[in-house]
Amino acid sequence: MLLTGVVVGSGIAAVQLSPGQVGLELLENAAATAAGLFAVILMVGPVSGAHFNPVVSLVDAAFGGLSWRDAAAYLPAQVAGCIGGAVLANLMFDRSALSVATHHRASGAHLLAEVVATAGLILLIFALARSGRAERAPAAVGAYIGAAYWFTSSTSFANPAITVGRMFSDSFAGIAPASAPAFIAAQAVGGAVGCGLVRLFYPPTAAAGRLVSDPRRAADATHPSRERSTPR
Repeated sequence: MLLTGVVVGSGIAAVQLSPGQVGLELLENAAATAAGLFAVILMVGPVSGAHFNPVVSLVDAAFGGLSWRDAAAYLPAQVAGCIGGAVLANLMFDRSALSVATHHRASGAHLLAEVVATAGLILLIFALARSGRAERAPAAVGAYIGAAYWFTSSTSFANPAITVGRMFSDSFAGIAPASAPAFIAAQAVGGAVGCGLVRLFYPPTAAAGRLVSDPRRAADATHPSRERSTPR
C-alpha cells in the first residue's frame, strides 16, 4: 500500500508542481519512488521479507527461499495493498477515491521494456542474496528502480500487483486497464528470464543457501549473535 501510495501520490504531486514539464515530472516521480522504496523495504523487511512483488515471491519460491503456500498467500495481499495505495493517493490529493486510468502504454517497446526491467530486478535481488550481500538490497533495489524509470520506455513497473493498483488512479502514474494484461504478461516473461540468469550466473552454493531473498536473514547475518537460518 505504501509503495503504491508513493508512486501514484508523487506522480500526482509532480503534475501539480511542474505542469507541462514532463521530464521534470518524471524526475520527481522517479526520485520519490526510489527513496520511498528504500525506506519501505527497511520498514517491513524484518516482518515479511518485503515481498511487494508477486514475481519476486514466485521466483523466491522456485528457488526454495519461500514456500509455495506462503507465496500464494502473499499474492492477494500484494494486489489488495497496491489497490489500497492508489485509493489512498487519490484521497490525499482530494480526488475521487477510485478513478479508472486512461493512460495506454502497451506498445511493443513498452512490453520489451517491462521484460528487461523485471528480469533486471530479479537478477539484482537474487544476485545480492546468493553472494551474501542481501543487506544491501533496500538501497540497491531503490537505486535500480529509480534508474529504470529512465532507461526503460515503460518507466519500469516490473510488478504485476502495482500494475493492477495503478489502474485505479487516472493520474500520471496510471495505466489503462486495456494495457495491464500485456504488461503483466511481459513481467512474467521477465521474471522467467531473470530466474534463468540467476541460475546461470549465481548457481546455488552451501553458503548462498543460508541467505535467500528474505531480508530477515540479511539482518541475522549482520548480527553475529543471531543464529543464521537454514534454507526453507
